[in-house]
Amino acid sequence: MSTVDEDRYQPEDGYQPSELHRRRQAYRRRQSVRSVLVAAASTALVGTVGIVAVANAPGWPRVQRSFFDPAVALDALPAVLGGLWLNVRLLVFCAAGALALGLAIALARTLRPAVFFPLRVAATSYTYVFRGAPLIIVLYLFAFGVPGLRLAGTPSVLVLGGCALVITYGAYLAEVFRAGIESVHPAQRAAARSLGLSYAQTMRYVVLPQAVRRVAPPLLNDLVALQKDVGLISLAGPVDAIRAAQIETATSYNFTPYVVAGVLFILMAIPLVAVTDAVTVRAARRQTWAGTT
Repeated sequence: MSTVDEDRYQPEDGYQPSELHRRRQAYRRRQSVRSVLVAAASTALVGTVGIVAVANAPGWPRVQRSFFDPAVALDALPAVLGGLWLNVRLLVFCAAGALALGLAIALARTLRPAVFFPLRVAATSYTYVFRGAPLIIVLYLFAFGVPGLRLAGTPSVLVLGGCALVITYGAYLAEVFRAGIESVHPAQRAAARSLGLSYAQTMRYVVLPQAVRRVAPPLLNDLVALQKDVGLISLAGPVDAIRAAQIETATSYNFTPYVVAGVLFILMAIPLVAVTDAVTVRAARRQTWAGTT
């Protein structure tokens, strides 16, 4: 029995682990405690050195007044929080739209019949263009270029900015989905078709569940990046957290509101980052166990 198997083994009543097994467990516990202590000590040392270096810099008092003024932060917090609610709503809708669009483009790129060749070309061109184009340029084209056409029923700048985010991130997510779909062995598709499943049923019940599970970590990483980039909507005019911070900065002639907005974005990202790390660790652990069986 391997060491990993011994850790996962649940003994029955009356089972007594061997002396070697007890020594291994005690050694692992000592190593874990030692690693935690070393990590805590090194982190405290580096943090102390950084704080001392910054606090003793000649220009620190001026920087502190301009970027870390508690009174200005408290005054700006309500306005920045109100703008952050717009970022949260925009993130939810853009994430759902980008996931749906990315999956559709990935499925279009994996179609093999010759009749779908024009669709594959269009999907490939889309991913090449919007993965290479800077997001800020796409945002300007949608937020300022589309209204300039003066078409009837043109949506608001907020909706157009959200569409720019969806289209840009949809291209990134499409490649992630496509990588997951193509990672499923062709033999599984052939087996599903031999059992009488249609192409759509094969993709739905056999391929996509495995593909999504395999690419969950990179998908979540892209959503973390989207969570930050929703702040670019302020360039189009809507009053989100960044725009609210800009207004407060213009009022107080102090940059602390920008720091407040940055801290709020970090706090908003922590849950998603934690979920991403947990999914990544779980996927790595699953691959490890699959390799040992």
